[in-house]
Amino acid sequence: MASRLLQSPTRSSLSLTLGLLPGFKVVFSLFSSLCRREPSPFSAPRDAPPVPKKVPFTVSAHGTSWEDPYHWMSNTADPDLSAYLRRENSYAEAFMADTRNHQRALFSEMNSRMPTNISTPTERWGPWLYYQYIPEGKEYPVLCRKLATDTNGWAKSLFNYVRGEFGREKVLLDWNEIAEEYGTLLNECDMHPYSVGVLLRNVSNVKDNVYFGRSDKNGSFLWLLVTNEIYVHVGTCRVSPNHNFLAYTLDITGSERFMLQIKDLRSGRILPELRVDGVVSLAWARDGCTLFYTITDENQRPYRVLCLKLGSDAVNNVPIFTESDPSFCVDITSTKDGKFITVNSNSRTLQVFVINATNPEEGLRRMNKRIPGVQYFLEHHYGFFYILTNAPLTDKELSVGDYYLARCQVDDVQLANWQNIILPGEDISIQDMDIFHGHLVLFLNNKGCSMISSINMPIDVNYKVN
Repeated sequence: MASRLLQSPTRSSLSLTLGLLPGFKVVFSLFSSLCRREPSPFSAPRDAPPVPKKVPFTVSAHGTSWEDPYHWMSNTADPDLSAYLRRENSYAEAFMADTRNHQRALFSEMNSRMPTNISTPTERWGPWLYYQYIPEGKEYPVLCRKLATDTNGWAKSLFNYVRGEFGREKVLLDWNEIAEEYGTLLNECDMHPYSVGVLLRNVSNVKDNVYFGRSDKNGSFLWLLVTNEIYVHVGTCRVSPNHNFLAYTLDITGSERFMLQIKDLRSGRILPELRVDGVVSLAWARDGCTLFYTITDENQRPYRVLCLKLGSDAVNNVPIFTESDPSFCVDITSTKDGKFITVNSNSRTLQVFVINATNPEEGLRRMNKRIPGVQYFLEHHYGFFYILTNAPLTDKELSVGDYYLARCQVDDVQLANWQNIILPGEDISIQDMDIFHGHLVLFLNNKGCSMISSINMPIDVNYKVN
């Protein structure tokens, strides 16, 4: 079938004309063939494509004005917009009617190549193994966990076995149940793994229903269901350090404004009194009961960090940080060891604050002043903050904007006391870093080629990447 689709319905001729002498021309036919057009196997719909209405409207910005007759389409609640989109869909279906058999054949062939079992590798956190997979016959993944086999703690393993928990799978969050609660799932949809540990829904199915997913920079699974009646988008998911609660965000309106929900994993109950609207990012403190989160303003800009504490009679939703500059957005995340929470205010210039996740009552500590064009990316490792930054160095010859790695002690974050431990070499730039228990991994660019370098921890000061 693929070979038939690649065949051209026309044959063309290519001629080369050379001027030899005045008044004389010689024509060389390089490919002699008859230019003959074969009839197309497809036919266009008889009806003309729909034309949207035009409503006079003048837009003015930055001292310039122009006419935008389609500005009325910005009102998604306008019934004329829905009617127009339905006419567009009907026209598209009619236009592609002759290709339906080809569509089915292509879909069937691609679907047959998809793996039957799609799951992520298990990731151990404490005594639990966390993973995701798509159950057979379902369209969406489930987040699960089960107790890990601990050869050293045989007594605890025996106790869990007697309780019936050893090796038993526990479903923490089922995207299918959420979709069934807010919308209707259809069966025709293709699936494939996007990358290691990430599940992705790729293409749309028939009619007005679209399914897809993606992962954010933290590896959170973002799954989406759009139907002609409902929209369901599961955003960020964060399990508490004590493994008792799951905080996640949910959008059911299509406005990309997410609502925070917290699930008690011991009872399976959603805590109804703790639903917060307009939440973007989440981070748990070490006690497993204190949750930090960001909310958006009227322009959907994450601008404020708040804190709530489960099971507390104290006032919840306490403001921790507010970014008043409208050009900056606020994001929060945890260090890999979970000992600190970073509050990042970013707009090509990055300012970082840290919160002690073990004792969050200590409040915010500022890591750096706001310097235009300078960014800081921070991790923690055994009493040191490791900072990837492009801050200017007065005593080193580095190109403007080059990143290098510095560190400082947790108890002394003054910039004057930072140690520059890894500087880029000639023709090498540092793109990113990752820290593990005994290794530091650098992502490098060497004359345009991507490289990965692993360095044993702890490392010598003033190390140079060559």
